[in-house]
Amino acid sequence: MYYNYYYGFDWTYLVLVLPCVLLSLWASSNVNSTFKKYSKQYSRRGITGAEAAQRVLSANGVRGVQIQRVSGNLTDHYDPKANVIRLSDGVYQNTSTAAIGVACHEAGHAVQYAQGYAPIKLRAAIIPITNFGSKLAMPLILLGILFSAFSYMAEWLIYLGIACFGLSLVFQLVTLPVEFNASRRAMQAIEQGNLLTEDEQKGARKTLSAAALTYVAATAVSLAQLLRLLALFGNNRRRSD
Repeated sequence: MYYNYYYGFDWTYLVLVLPCVLLSLWASSNVNSTFKKYSKQYSRRGITGAEAAQRVLSANGVRGVQIQRVSGNLTDHYDPKANVIRLSDGVYQNTSTAAIGVACHEAGHAVQYAQGYAPIKLRAAIIPITNFGSKLAMPLILLGILFSAFSYMAEWLIYLGIACFGLSLVFQLVTLPVEFNASRRAMQAIEQGNLLTEDEQKGARKTLSAAALTYVAATAVSLAQLLRLLALFGNNRRRSD
C-alpha cells in the first residue's frame, strides 16, 4: 500500500508542499498590492501603458504587433500566435508607473519572439508536451496504485506518472529566464527611452520584481510536489523491497 502518513496526517505535504503553497499565496497577494500601490504613482510625462509598449517595440525595430485592450485585472499577456499584446483595463490607458512597467514587460516578450530569444523558443516548443504530460500524470499514478496489488509492473505506471508530472517543473524552470529577461528588457527600455524619471522607475521595478516572485513561487511549488511524489512512492518501494 502507498502511503506516508503519521496518525492520518501527510507529513510530506506539511514539510515539502505547504511552505511553498504559502509562499505562492503571499507572492500573489504581494504582486496585487504592489501593483495597486504604484498604480497611484502617475508618470509626469503622461505616457500610457499602450504607448509605452509601442515605444519598446519601435525602439527594437519590431513591427506588425498589435496592442489591444483586454478585460480583467493583471490579465496582461503577449499572444505569439496572434502577434498581439493584450493589456488589461488597469494598464492599457493608465499612465501609472506600475502600468508602464507591466506594458513594457509584455512588449519585452514580443521582442524576444522577434529576435529569436532561445529560452522563449524552447518554452513554446515544450508547451504541448508539458500540457499533455501534466494531464496524464495523476491518472497514471492512480492507475498504478489501483493495479499494484495485482501486478508488480503496475508500479511503473506510477513512475511514469511522476515523470510526466516532472515535465511541469521543466516548464517552470524554462519560464524563469524568459520572465526575468522580459523584465530586464522592460527596465532597459524605460531607462533608455526616458519613459519614466529616475524616481518613477522605482515603481515599475518593484512591480516587475513582485511579478517575478510569483514565477519563482510557482517553480518552488512544482519542485515540492515532485519531491513529495518521489518521497511517497520511493519510500514505499523500498519498504516492499
